Amino acid sequence: MSAEAAGGRAELARMLGEARRVVVFTGAGISTESGIPDFRSPGGVWSTMKPIYFQDFVSSEERRREAWTRAFSGRAGWTGREPNAGHHAVARLVAAGKVSSVITQNVDNLHQASGVPALKVIELHGNASYATCLECGLRHELADLREPFVEDDEIPSCRECAGIVKTATISFGQPMPPGPMAAAEAETLACDLFVVLGSSLVVFPAAGFPLMAARNGARLVIVNREPTEMDVYADLVLHDEIGPTLGEVTRGLDLKSH
Repeated sequence: MSAEAAGGRAELARMLGEARRVVVFTGAGISTESGIPDFRSPGGVWSTMKPIYFQDFVSSEERRREAWTRAFSGRAGWTGREPNAGHHAVARLVAAGKVSSVITQNVDNLHQASGVPALKVIELHGNASYATCLECGLRHELADLREPFVEDDEIPSCRECAGIVKTATISFGQPMPPGPMAAAEAETLACDLFVVLGSSLVVFPAAGFPLMAARNGARLVIVNREPTEMDVYADLVLHDEIGPTLGEVTRGLDLKSH
């Protein structure tokens, strides 16, 4: 490890130790270390498979069939992986009471799988591990929908109201969820340290939260392998792997679970 990287990790540990209320904001970069492909980079999901827009899903049975074929074939690769060292480090910070919430752009459920309570995870783009009815909001487990679709070509519909059922992700053209957006804003404005992990910070409105935090007086840390346009606003920038960085930093902190 270079002296610069070691110094950056030491500074991050110091900032975490001094902070009273930390918000962690995660993007695809934390989950690529678990083998989940990102969306937009060369070789990412959208370079090999065009997205299905929300209005097309709602209006076209053919597009719904294609979406469910993707979901049950695992072609997008968003589920079925295990949390990595970065997820586990974040979970330790949450358990110690240092991190008040995790705002995530990811849909892979890996923060919850690593032990972060679901109520502490604010999912801006939804969750690919289950489905919901677009009419009544009822939750549907993918395991219950798989066999009728795979065996009988039965496109999922709600067992209560017969409405259209969709994986609980936010698709292109679908409104951002007001509840999570409001919760993310409240947490952002309440923190004194905002830590970005693995986000290119180009997808808005989600990418506006780090700048909101900085403008509100919080210190801003960005850990991402590549530079971002918001690096200039950050108090600390680390171009490093998330798992090794956070693993070392959290091992060096005195974390006592609440």
